[in-house]
Amino acid sequence: MPLFDSRTERTFIFLSGLKMGKSRVMLPVTEVDLAEVKYESAAPHLTGTTLKLFVRLIEMPVIGHLIIWHMKKQNRIDQILNKSVVPETPMYKPEFPPQEPEPSVIALEEDGKPEDRVGLGFKCLKHYDAASCWVDQTNTSFRYWTIRDYAYAYRSKFTTPSMVAERIISVMEEIANNMPPMPMLISFDPEDVRKQAAASTQRFEEGNPISILDGIFMTIKDDIDCLPHPSKGGTTWYHEVRPVKKDAVSVSKLRSCGVVFVGKGNMHELGLGTTGNNSNHGTVRNPHAPERYTGGSSSGPAAIVAAGICSAALGTDAGGSVRIPASLCGVVGLKTTYGRTDMTGSILDVGTVEIIGPIASNVEDVILVYSAILGSSPANRISLKPSPPCLPDLSSSENIDVLASIKLGKYTKWFNDVFSSEISEKCDRVLKVLIEKYGCKTSEVVVPEMKEMLIAHMVSTGSEYLGSHIPHCKDGNGVKLNYDSRTNMAIFQSLTASDYVVAQRMRRRLMYYYTEIFNKVDVIVTPTTGMTAPVIPPDALKFGESDLKVTGNLMRYVISANLLGFPAISVPVGYDKQGLPIGLQFIGRPWAEATILRLAAAVEELNLEPKKKPKIFYDILKKTS
Repeated sequence: MPLFDSRTERTFIFLSGLKMGKSRVMLPVTEVDLAEVKYESAAPHLTGTTLKLFVRLIEMPVIGHLIIWHMKKQNRIDQILNKSVVPETPMYKPEFPPQEPEPSVIALEEDGKPEDRVGLGFKCLKHYDAASCWVDQTNTSFRYWTIRDYAYAYRSKFTTPSMVAERIISVMEEIANNMPPMPMLISFDPEDVRKQAAASTQRFEEGNPISILDGIFMTIKDDIDCLPHPSKGGTTWYHEVRPVKKDAVSVSKLRSCGVVFVGKGNMHELGLGTTGNNSNHGTVRNPHAPERYTGGSSSGPAAIVAAGICSAALGTDAGGSVRIPASLCGVVGLKTTYGRTDMTGSILDVGTVEIIGPIASNVEDVILVYSAILGSSPANRISLKPSPPCLPDLSSSENIDVLASIKLGKYTKWFNDVFSSEISEKCDRVLKVLIEKYGCKTSEVVVPEMKEMLIAHMVSTGSEYLGSHIPHCKDGNGVKLNYDSRTNMAIFQSLTASDYVVAQRMRRRLMYYYTEIFNKVDVIVTPTTGMTAPVIPPDALKFGESDLKVTGNLMRYVISANLLGFPAISVPVGYDKQGLPIGLQFIGRPWAEATILRLAAAVEELNLEPKKKPKIFYDILKKTS
């Protein structure tokens, strides 16, 4: 990760040697010379009984303190948090300057009806050619059924939501008996699914579907409230201390559009991991390679979309938890601007890094779901002053001209810092074709202080998780957590108030750097992850896993959008030699969801590499029509 060279006095001024415990004084952010920034890529790997023993040690009063102190020293956390003088004032949540309007967009009304916004979202899509979509796909390349395919099938009376529901229920019963297990859902109520589907079917029979989302089947991540299901957050007990009383705001908006909710998607426990490992309910396996992880923490939502069972899903993203599994499973994941969607009704609904975002097999379905759920909370409208929400008008003749005007920023050393060069090569190939076909312009940018970014994100996220979860954990539930969750919680509990303040000072510095970059470019482009789906170690299934190298590779490109609140999207761009999906990420200016959605749609339309049918896939619509 990029870090200022400690030998460069213009960057770090050392008052005396760190071995003596003295400080480093960081230059004011406006005086940093970006030409002198040096790139430095950012741990132990513990599984099974080794992890179990490690957790017991770090939870011991004296020994645990020493182990955590050593870990923090080895990762330079102590040096950066406790031996740095940061001149900037703290920024406790993202603060955005006013933004220029995006071109060729359709404006949406936050206070309007979700179904009306979805209707406008439908109008911004390119023409739907039913004939080409419904040809026999036996001799054509694989494609996922889209929301518009289901809508067309319902309106043409090829099938009904009730018929689709029965197929999905049958598939879920089949999956329950699979070996190895494929626990995509934590909570599933067949009768509730039938009841929702029957209501939708009746609306179609009466000629009164609510919206294009009527009868569309979705999964909701287990940390977002969705009646009648409990919200366990991937634990075995969280629903006991936090009962669900009503739908989350985002779920309520989707329900008003006629969406049918299948159940609660599996996840990495409390969102405290990037692989999707969960020894409580079983670890979800990647539909493209069942011996590998889906990525997390929104593992179940990504897998159930990739497997073709649901058209879309909702996940949460505090550190790439929508984008990482979307990338590893070969689907699309949108992280909205912080504050663009209302977090009320999620387990961690009072933080400054997490958002609720959609996962779908394609960009147009992400657009439709996003149209329904967007809308800032009353508090965020006051503090953040969001720009009006917009969608790219993909049907407009101006679309190509707008694409040509978009300026892309690429930090080459960061872009190429991947576990396998196949990832950066595939992403770079797509980027070059995008430039050749549409005329987008690319500029080299420099992103400083990435080690500081990583630590500031860890401190901010960890502090917010503690604030929400530690009161319940101290009631005796903490020992019921998985071992990797307990490792994270122990590290988080070692953080101090001064650590938190320093992290927020760094957040302001980093916001300045990115604001300067966005004064020159519209979008920053990176791979979504630094590696494709990692293998699931057999002994990790029972006790969990803590592999900081894998975590580093998976999170390398995603955390800036969380700490600083920017919108970002992951879109599939191909596969490595093992057939594992690769994702490309666009990070946009604040409130510029329309721009990154436009770019993602353009990448998808290039279709440089045919989609591969996942090894675990269910053709729900074909079986019912």
